[in-house]
Amino acid sequence: MPAATTVLSIVGSNLDRGGKDRWTRWRPSVDLTRHDDLVVDRCELLYLPRDEAIVAEIEEDVAGISPETKVRTHLLDVRDAWDFVEVYGALHDFARAYPFSPESEEYLVHVTTGTHVMQICLFLLTEARYLPGRLLQTSPPPRRNSNQPGSYTIIDLDLSRYDQLASRFVQEKQEGLSFLKAGIATRNPAFNEIIERVEQVATVSSAPLLLTGPTGAGKSQLARRVYDLKRQRRQVEGPLVEVNCATLRGDTAMSTLFGHIKGSFTGATRDRPGLMRTAQGGVLFLDEIGELGLDEQAMLLRAIEVKKFLPVGSDREVSSDFQLIAGTNRDLESAVASGQFREDLLARINLWTFRLPGLASRREDIEPNLEYEIEHSSQSVGHHVTMNKEARRRFLHFAAAPDSSWRGNFRDFNAAITRMATLAPGGRINVATVDDEITRLTTSWSDGGSSDDAIIEETLGAEAAAAIDRFDRTQLADVLRICASSGSLSDAGRKLFAVSRQRRKTANDADRLRKYLAKFGLEWSDFRASTKATHA
Repeated sequence: MPAATTVLSIVGSNLDRGGKDRWTRWRPSVDLTRHDDLVVDRCELLYLPRDEAIVAEIEEDVAGISPETKVRTHLLDVRDAWDFVEVYGALHDFARAYPFSPESEEYLVHVTTGTHVMQICLFLLTEARYLPGRLLQTSPPPRRNSNQPGSYTIIDLDLSRYDQLASRFVQEKQEGLSFLKAGIATRNPAFNEIIERVEQVATVSSAPLLLTGPTGAGKSQLARRVYDLKRQRRQVEGPLVEVNCATLRGDTAMSTLFGHIKGSFTGATRDRPGLMRTAQGGVLFLDEIGELGLDEQAMLLRAIEVKKFLPVGSDREVSSDFQLIAGTNRDLESAVASGQFREDLLARINLWTFRLPGLASRREDIEPNLEYEIEHSSQSVGHHVTMNKEARRRFLHFAAAPDSSWRGNFRDFNAAITRMATLAPGGRINVATVDDEITRLTTSWSDGGSSDDAIIEETLGAEAAAAIDRFDRTQLADVLRICASSGSLSDAGRKLFAVSRQRRKTANDADRLRKYLAKFGLEWSDFRASTKATHA
């Protein structure tokens, strides 16, 4: 036996009104019962006190044209049909009290009549499943006074049933991910996971984003791509304002960020808006935010929380509404512990935190990035640049080798490709060009043992790395390299204890490595999960 069909409808004060000409006009609440292919078993008619006369006519007319339809009326206690809070509350109360039975009845929510506010509230309640049905949209006949019931459309809000819509959303998401990666087909799972989460968060939230990771890992580029994506989707209208906080020093820091008024200090010959006011409606990217002074941090916190701040020398607050993206290569939690960074500011900007891995941890991404950088360098030098097959093989072998530290990460990588593209004879990078660059990079990385320092700082952060004795640094750096290139804790342990494990009756490589890492506050998950996204 088919399920009974129940329609929930709100009386339309204008569209449903009666009178002598009511049979020559389209009346949605009546005409929805006139369709041969839509049998309405029951109509739950909601109405306002002012529409009692219309309700009586609807009941009478439906009984005459569709006697199988039972009409039940419900008075809505609403004084202002355009007050969203009042209307939603009344409809919500009705939905909670109504004895729905989805197992035996099919519900259609008629969203053609009532004020626009009522229609929106019905949509929201249906989307939230307070009204467990589908939407019913009715339309008048093409010709007026045709005495026809018009047409109707049933809309299911379960978008997963609409393959075309679902595929469109998937395509838009993939386009967003590709955009954030500058079209580079990256292969590193951890990095791809980061970008997917960034896309998910950045396109729906205006909360602060914190990008961490070693110098040269791509924080600035990602911030610019996030802004471009949000602007492309019309989520921001203002500009992208960038500043490296490490360049802000002394009295000029406050003025640069928050602006000043004329005469507030020597040299202030005119008003200055400051970067935060310039970023109104857009995105403010504070790179190396850990370098800000404590006074600037306090002002920044207020600017984020209430969108207001005091320019230097002014006693009147100004406002600016922007999204903050912050970048740092410092361990801000250690900076909080040492009193160099405000705990309340960190809590505010730490809502969404993403740690970008260095290039040494993304060696599988070197090849696709090589293609991108060669193309980019072609634009820089003004002519098309290529790389011959043997030169490409030689450079990729060197770049992916475990002892290539890539101390400057993508800054080293970008610079290397730019140099080779510039020096390439006839615009074609050959083996000799690659060998020269390999020699230059190797010499640079071997200077002063900074390769070890780089990987320790990248993993632990600058503050924690500085506290490690020179006696422990070489051993720790080697352990970190092995961990970064291994697929599991056990795999790394077997490599590190390959000799001593032969003398043991029971191999406990993973446990030995776990205890060693714990001495430095590390866990194996630190090498596998490079993103952290938490709700503060």
